[in-house]
Amino acid sequence: MSNPVLNDKYLESEKALESAPMSVVGAINKTVILLICLLVPAIYTFSLVFAGFMDKAQLLTMGGALVGFIIALVMIFSRKPNLFKYLAPAYAVAEGFFVGGISAFFEASWTGIVLQAIIATLVTVFFMLALFRAKIIRATEKLRSVIVLSTVSVAAIYIIQMIASAFGRSIPQIFTASPIGIGFSVFVVIIAALNLILDFDFIQKGEENMLDKEYEWYGAFGLMVTIVWLYIEMLKLLAKLSSRE
Repeated sequence: MSNPVLNDKYLESEKALESAPMSVVGAINKTVILLICLLVPAIYTFSLVFAGFMDKAQLLTMGGALVGFIIALVMIFSRKPNLFKYLAPAYAVAEGFFVGGISAFFEASWTGIVLQAIIATLVTVFFMLALFRAKIIRATEKLRSVIVLSTVSVAAIYIIQMIASAFGRSIPQIFTASPIGIGFSVFVVIIAALNLILDFDFIQKGEENMLDKEYEWYGAFGLMVTIVWLYIEMLKLLAKLSSRE
Protein backbone atom coordinates (compact mmCIF):
# COMPACT_ATOMS: atom_id res chain seq x y z
CA MET A 1 0.00 0.00 0.00
CA SER A 2 1.67 3.20 1.05
CA ASN A 3 2.79 5.13 4.06
CA PRO A 4 3.58 5.26 6.88
CA VAL A 5 6.76 4.24 5.04
CA LEU A 6 8.25 7.61 5.83
CA ASN A 7 7.91 8.37 9.51
CA ASP A 8 9.57 10.33 12.27
CA LYS A 9 11.64 7.48 13.73
CA TYR A 10 14.59 8.44 11.53
CA LEU A 11 14.25 12.15 12.18
CA GLU A 12 14.90 11.80 15.89
CA SER A 13 18.39 10.38 15.95
CA GLU A 14 19.86 9.72 12.52
CA LYS A 15 21.77 12.99 12.10
CA ALA A 16 24.71 13.14 9.74
CA LEU A 17 27.92 13.35 11.71
CA GLU A 18 30.78 12.73 9.29
CA SER A 19 29.17 12.38 5.87
CA ALA A 20 27.34 14.98 3.78
CA PRO A 21 23.75 15.58 4.92
CA MET A 22 20.60 14.68 3.02
CA SER A 23 19.14 17.31 0.67
CA VAL A 24 15.82 17.82 -1.08
CA VAL A 25 17.55 18.07 -4.47
CA GLY A 26 19.39 14.81 -3.81
CA ALA A 27 16.14 13.04 -2.92
CA ILE A 28 14.49 14.37 -6.09
CA ASN A 29 17.41 13.17 -8.23
CA LYS A 30 17.21 9.72 -6.68
CA THR A 31 13.45 9.64 -7.23
CA VAL A 32 14.09 10.21 -10.94
CA ILE A 33 16.60 7.35 -10.91
CA LEU A 34 14.02 5.06 -9.29
CA LEU A 35 11.39 6.07 -11.85
CA ILE A 36 13.77 5.04 -14.63
CA CYS A 37 14.49 1.75 -12.83
CA LEU A 38 10.73 1.15 -12.71
CA LEU A 39 9.96 2.25 -16.25
CA VAL A 40 12.34 -0.13 -18.07
CA PRO A 41 10.97 -3.43 -16.65
CA ALA A 42 7.42 -2.03 -16.80
CA ILE A 43 7.73 -1.51 -20.56
CA TYR A 44 9.18 -5.00 -20.92
CA THR A 45 6.35 -6.74 -19.06
CA PHE A 46 3.77 -4.58 -20.82
CA SER A 47 5.16 -5.60 -24.21
CA LEU A 48 5.14 -9.29 -23.26
CA VAL A 49 1.38 -9.24 -22.75
CA PHE A 50 0.65 -7.78 -26.18
CA ALA A 51 3.22 -10.08 -27.79
CA GLY A 52 1.21 -13.04 -26.51
CA PHE A 53 3.59 -14.25 -23.79
CA MET A 54 0.89 -14.22 -21.11
CA ASP A 55 2.40 -16.91 -18.86
CA LYS A 56 5.75 -15.13 -18.67
CA ALA A 57 4.06 -11.76 -18.10
CA GLN A 58 1.90 -13.15 -15.29
CA LEU A 59 4.95 -14.74 -13.65
CA LEU A 60 6.88 -11.47 -13.76
CA THR A 61 3.85 -9.51 -12.53
CA MET A 62 3.23 -11.74 -9.51
CA GLY A 63 6.94 -12.20 -8.83
CA GLY A 64 7.54 -8.47 -9.02
CA ALA A 65 4.73 -7.79 -6.55
CA LEU A 66 6.06 -10.38 -4.07
CA VAL A 67 9.72 -9.35 -4.33
CA GLY A 68 8.81 -5.67 -4.16
CA PHE A 69 6.77 -6.26 -1.01
CA ILE A 70 9.63 -8.13 0.66
CA ILE A 71 12.18 -5.46 -0.25
CA ALA A 72 9.82 -2.76 1.01
CA LEU A 73 9.58 -4.50 4.39
CA VAL A 74 13.38 -4.74 4.59
CA MET A 75 13.67 -1.04 3.73
CA ILE A 76 11.11 0.00 6.32
CA PHE A 77 12.58 -2.00 9.20
CA SER A 78 16.26 -1.76 8.27
CA ARG A 79 18.55 0.35 10.44
CA LYS A 80 21.43 0.18 7.95
CA PRO A 81 21.32 3.28 5.71
CA ASN A 82 24.23 1.99 3.63
CA LEU A 83 21.86 -0.64 2.18
CA PHE A 84 19.27 1.87 0.98
CA LYS A 85 21.13 2.68 -2.25
CA TYR A 86 20.87 -1.00 -3.23
CA LEU A 87 17.44 -1.83 -1.88
CA ALA A 88 15.61 1.20 -3.31
CA PRO A 89 16.57 0.51 -6.97
CA ALA A 90 15.86 -3.19 -6.47
CA TYR A 91 12.39 -2.28 -5.19
CA ALA A 92 11.80 -0.03 -8.20
CA VAL A 93 12.80 -2.78 -10.65
CA ALA A 94 10.55 -5.33 -8.95
CA GLU A 95 7.63 -2.91 -8.90
CA GLY A 96 8.31 -2.16 -12.56
CA PHE A 97 7.55 -5.76 -13.53
CA PHE A 98 4.38 -5.61 -11.42
CA VAL A 99 3.20 -2.23 -12.73
CA GLY A 100 3.90 -3.20 -16.34
CA GLY A 101 1.85 -6.37 -16.08
CA ILE A 102 -1.07 -4.72 -14.30
CA SER A 103 -1.05 -1.87 -16.79
CA ALA A 104 -1.17 -4.27 -19.73
CA PHE A 105 -4.13 -6.17 -18.31
CA PHE A 106 -6.06 -2.92 -17.82
CA GLU A 107 -5.07 -1.64 -21.28
CA ALA A 108 -6.29 -4.88 -22.87
CA SER A 109 -9.77 -4.21 -21.46
CA TRP A 110 -9.89 -0.41 -21.71
CA THR A 111 -7.82 1.00 -24.56
CA GLY A 112 -6.04 4.23 -23.62
CA ILE A 113 -6.55 3.84 -19.89
CA VAL A 114 -2.82 3.56 -19.09
CA LEU A 115 -1.97 6.92 -20.65
CA GLN A 116 -4.91 8.51 -18.86
CA ALA A 117 -3.77 7.05 -15.52
CA ILE A 118 -0.18 8.20 -16.06
CA ILE A 119 -1.30 11.74 -16.84
CA ALA A 120 -3.72 11.81 -13.90
CA THR A 121 -1.00 10.53 -11.56
CA LEU A 122 1.59 13.07 -12.70
CA VAL A 123 -0.90 15.93 -12.48
CA THR A 124 -1.84 14.85 -8.97
CA VAL A 125 1.80 14.60 -7.84
CA PHE A 126 2.68 18.07 -9.10
CA PHE A 127 -0.57 19.53 -7.77
CA MET A 128 0.08 18.15 -4.28
CA LEU A 129 3.68 19.37 -4.46
CA ALA A 130 2.44 22.85 -5.34
CA LEU A 131 0.02 22.80 -2.40
CA PHE A 132 2.83 21.67 -0.10
CA ARG A 133 5.33 24.25 -1.35
CA ALA A 134 2.72 27.00 -1.02
CA LYS A 135 2.00 25.75 2.52
CA ILE A 136 -1.67 25.44 1.69
CA ILE A 137 -1.57 21.90 3.10
CA ARG A 138 0.77 21.32 6.02
CA ALA A 139 1.72 17.97 7.51
CA THR A 140 0.36 18.74 10.96
CA GLU A 141 0.11 16.02 13.56
CA LYS A 142 -3.68 16.02 13.23
CA LEU A 143 -3.56 15.65 9.45
CA ARG A 144 -0.84 13.01 9.76
CA SER A 145 -3.02 10.99 12.14
CA VAL A 146 -6.02 11.20 9.81
CA ILE A 147 -3.97 10.15 6.78
CA VAL A 148 -2.29 7.24 8.55
CA LEU A 149 -5.59 6.01 10.04
CA SER A 150 -7.31 6.25 6.65
CA THR A 151 -4.42 4.45 4.93
CA VAL A 152 -4.49 1.62 7.46
CA SER A 153 -8.28 1.37 7.07
CA VAL A 154 -7.98 1.08 3.29
CA ALA A 155 -5.28 -1.58 3.71
CA ALA A 156 -7.57 -3.50 6.07
CA ILE A 157 -10.39 -3.41 3.50
CA TYR A 158 -8.09 -4.79 0.80
CA ILE A 159 -6.88 -7.55 3.12
CA ILE A 160 -10.45 -8.51 3.98
CA GLN A 161 -11.30 -8.57 0.28
CA MET A 162 -8.35 -10.85 -0.51
CA ILE A 163 -9.40 -13.26 2.23
CA ALA A 164 -13.03 -13.17 1.09
CA SER A 165 -12.06 -13.75 -2.55
CA ALA A 166 -10.19 -16.89 -1.52
CA PHE A 167 -13.58 -18.28 -0.47
CA GLY A 168 -15.37 -17.00 -3.57
CA ARG A 169 -16.90 -14.04 -1.79
CA SER A 170 -16.49 -10.28 -2.06
CA ILE A 171 -17.23 -7.13 -0.10
CA PRO A 172 -20.50 -5.83 -1.60
CA GLN A 173 -20.45 -2.85 -3.98
CA ILE A 174 -17.10 -1.16 -3.29
CA PHE A 175 -15.13 -3.15 -5.87
CA THR A 176 -17.76 -2.75 -8.59
CA ALA A 177 -18.53 0.10 -11.00
CA SER A 178 -21.53 1.11 -8.89
CA PRO A 179 -21.77 4.64 -7.45
CA ILE A 180 -20.57 3.24 -4.12
CA GLY A 181 -17.63 1.54 -5.82
CA ILE A 182 -16.66 4.70 -7.69
CA GLY A 183 -17.02 6.72 -4.49
CA PHE A 184 -14.70 4.30 -2.70
CA SER A 185 -12.09 4.59 -5.45
CA VAL A 186 -12.28 8.39 -5.32
CA PHE A 187 -11.75 8.22 -1.56
CA VAL A 188 -8.72 5.94 -1.92
CA VAL A 189 -7.20 8.19 -4.61
CA ILE A 190 -7.58 11.18 -2.27
CA ILE A 191 -5.90 9.29 0.59
CA ALA A 192 -3.06 8.20 -1.69
CA ALA A 193 -2.62 11.81 -2.86
CA LEU A 194 -2.55 13.08 0.72
CA ASN A 195 0.18 10.57 1.52
CA LEU A 196 2.34 12.56 -0.88
CA ILE A 197 2.23 15.42 1.63
CA LEU A 198 3.77 13.14 4.25
CA ASP A 199 6.44 12.09 1.76
CA PHE A 200 7.32 15.67 0.90
CA ASP A 201 7.37 16.58 4.59
CA PHE A 202 9.74 13.74 5.44
CA ILE A 203 12.18 14.77 2.73
CA GLN A 204 12.06 18.40 3.79
CA LYS A 205 12.53 17.58 7.46
CA GLY A 206 15.28 15.14 6.58
CA GLU A 207 17.23 18.01 5.07
CA GLU A 208 16.47 20.29 8.02
CA ASN A 209 17.54 17.64 10.52
CA MET A 210 20.68 16.81 8.52
CA LEU A 211 19.99 13.13 8.10
CA ASP A 212 22.76 11.09 6.50
CA LYS A 213 22.87 11.44 2.70
CA GLU A 214 21.90 7.78 2.32
CA TYR A 215 18.40 8.75 3.50
CA GLU A 216 17.87 10.46 0.16
CA TRP A 217 17.33 6.94 -1.13
CA TYR A 218 14.87 6.25 1.67
CA GLY A 219 12.93 9.42 0.92
CA ALA A 220 12.86 8.58 -2.79
CA PHE A 221 11.73 5.03 -1.97
CA GLY A 222 8.84 6.29 0.17
CA LEU A 223 7.77 8.64 -2.59
CA MET A 224 7.88 5.78 -5.10
CA VAL A 225 5.67 3.60 -2.90
CA THR A 226 3.01 6.31 -2.85
CA ILE A 227 3.27 7.10 -6.57
CA VAL A 228 2.87 3.42 -7.52
CA TRP A 229 -0.12 3.09 -5.20
CA LEU A 230 -1.68 6.28 -6.59
CA TYR A 231 -1.19 5.09 -10.17
CA ILE A 232 -2.81 1.70 -9.50
CA GLU A 233 -5.77 3.40 -7.81
CA MET A 234 -6.10 5.75 -10.79
CA LEU A 235 -6.30 2.71 -13.07
CA LYS A 236 -9.04 1.20 -10.92
CA LEU A 237 -11.03 4.44 -10.79
CA LEU A 238 -10.79 5.04 -14.54
CA ALA A 239 -11.77 1.42 -15.22
CA LYS A 240 -14.88 1.80 -13.11
CA LEU A 241 -15.81 5.05 -14.84
CA SER A 242 -15.24 3.51 -18.27
CA SER A 243 -17.41 0.51 -17.37
CA ARG A 244 -20.38 2.82 -16.74
CA GLU A 245 -20.17 4.52 -20.14
